[in-house]
Amino acid sequence: MTPYYEQSGVTIYHGDCRDVMDDLRWHWAEKPFDLLLTDPPYGIGSWSATGGNSLSVEECEEINRWDTRDIAPAVAEAIALAKNAIVWGGNYHDLGRTRHPLVWDKGIRGMHFADGEMAWTNLNFGTLRIFAFPLSSGDTKGRRLHPTQKPEALMAWCLSLVPLVSTVFDPFAGSGTTLVEAKRLGKKATGVEVEERYCEIAARRLQQEALPLEVA
Repeated sequence: MTPYYEQSGVTIYHGDCRDVMDDLRWHWAEKPFDLLLTDPPYGIGSWSATGGNSLSVEECEEINRWDTRDIAPAVAEAIALAKNAIVWGGNYHDLGRTRHPLVWDKGIRGMHFADGEMAWTNLNFGTLRIFAFPLSSGDTKGRRLHPTQKPEALMAWCLSLVPLVSTVFDPFAGSGTTLVEAKRLGKKATGVEVEERYCEIAARRLQQEALPLEVA
């Protein structure tokens, strides 16, 4: 399969991750990636289209069109391709027990938002880990490129927990935050995204990372 984008150790494939994983399986080793770091779609409540957050009706419809039952097998397949796994929203999928979950504390209470989000992992931290990063100061504020875009700081934190990994996989790449942070840390990364417009957004973000900083 021809990559949609490939540069500086980062590759993006446009398509359904189930098809892409099947198509590329013959070319990959049994566990070709050191880390699966992803945020699969799992739907949000119908209330989200009426208020209490910054999502539009169209964005909520886009998120809620996914059926968790269809996504779960792909998540399990992706986990099998990596030595380590961090799956945000993993509590919405039947992935089995995790002794060492991650929690993003959004710093908000009493609203329609969840106070935080949880990630399923197969890592061995010895305990639960919490990342406190207020949603109000998030690095997606005012420039969100995807309805459920995670903060760059959150993905950077995830990668800091497994510093020895060199290859990262995100089969639900969205706007490419996982790929951007992996590249920034000098890791190779592979992403898959079913919507071409988000492939384009992710590619642009990665290209911007490669541009030299302007000196005033």
